Amino acid sequence: MLSIFKPAPHKAPVDENHVDPLYRRLRWQIFMGIFFGYAAYYLVRKNFALAMPYLIDQGFSRGDLGFALSGISIAYGISKFIMGSVSDRSNPRVFLPAGLILAAAVMLFMGFVPWATSSIAIMFVLLFLCGWFQGMGWPPCGRTMVHWWSQKERGGIVSVWNCAHNVGGGIPPLLFLLGMAWFNDWHAALYMPAFGAILLAVFAFMTMRDTPQSCGLPPIEEYKNDYPPDYVKESAEQELTAKQIFMQYILPNKLLWYIALANVFVYLLRYGILDWSPTYLKEVKHFALDKSSWAYFLYEYAGIPGTLLCGWMSDKVFKGNRGATGVFFMVLVTIATVIYWLNPVGNPGIDMACMITIGFLIYGPVMLIGLHALELAPKKAAGTAAGFTGLFGYLGGSVAASAIVGYTVDYFGWDGGFIVMIAGCVLAVLLLVLTMLSENKHKAQLAKNA
Repeated sequence: MLSIFKPAPHKAPVDENHVDPLYRRLRWQIFMGIFFGYAAYYLVRKNFALAMPYLIDQGFSRGDLGFALSGISIAYGISKFIMGSVSDRSNPRVFLPAGLILAAAVMLFMGFVPWATSSIAIMFVLLFLCGWFQGMGWPPCGRTMVHWWSQKERGGIVSVWNCAHNVGGGIPPLLFLLGMAWFNDWHAALYMPAFGAILLAVFAFMTMRDTPQSCGLPPIEEYKNDYPPDYVKESAEQELTAKQIFMQYILPNKLLWYIALANVFVYLLRYGILDWSPTYLKEVKHFALDKSSWAYFLYEYAGIPGTLLCGWMSDKVFKGNRGATGVFFMVLVTIATVIYWLNPVGNPGIDMACMITIGFLIYGPVMLIGLHALELAPKKAAGTAAGFTGLFGYLGGSVAASAIVGYTVDYFGWDGGFIVMIAGCVLAVLLLVLTMLSENKHKAQLAKNA
């Protein structure tokens, strides 16, 4: 591990009278850092999709561009898993901004150097590199949340933090419109979001911190008097080796495998709609640039209230049953996707409403799977657990959304592409039902043993 990523050393404990005010102030500050820091990753993750219609006009096929775009997902899926393990033994204050600046640098290169978008092979390599650096975003946020918020608080804090996906993901089309207005250059889809990402990387470094102990504070469990059933301070606060994390807490965890497989198909729809909406709306529904950009923006920002509602329903309506909540939302999003597909040309209001509805519904299951992964492993292995589900979601679902949907549309038209995405929705529902049943059985066994 590079020395710059080394965890911050523990500081001498602060005076007991200062613990509560310092904890309160730092938690707000750190949350702002991980929220806007992670949102910035989405400025430079899927902004390439905005440039794809212009690259198609230059002669590239949809399937080939989908393959190039899949470079981000392939690299991100692998990197999120590997970097998750590294982040569990790193200082998130340095780890997150470093990855963000490196990803932004790749996008600046693609935006300003014509050679960088001259062939599919070059674009794939550069997007793969960007995707690798993207893997340095989620794991340090997960590590931060499990160290600074206790178990009873995490459902709420993770659902609010998860909205960073949407805050960041909705901004690139607006920056693109601004860049087009200023420079009349479609490459602005690549370099305008990159500049914003670099500024937010600086903000994240200024506001984030490592563990409470590195600030002279006690562990969060002690501060909140919220101890998990199996919590033992000496072992819970001890950093784990990579071998311990994988062999004891990840690979043997059957429930973690189930939600990882479900994640494949949740991500297939999430990115199938997101990646291809600018192209689909332009080619099939004849949307102008401004309308398709606003549809992309609204898809992302509709996810904010949808995620918050999903988190609330998971706790209050479904009594903590993440699987049942995910099934409810995925059934509804399947219906909305079918309507979006079958809506005849000439009804832009219905198309926009469907984009908003799909965005509103899909990010809840995404959040639940991430939260569930954090809950299924000790906090010193949280980054790796999240990376494990991300490996499946991106390497399976997002790659399929980029490449398989792209080639399917080339050979079978947009009807074929939507059939692939809807089949993914059905499989996601079935796997979430399996997860729900397995978890109920697991909880019943634990209660019996107790």
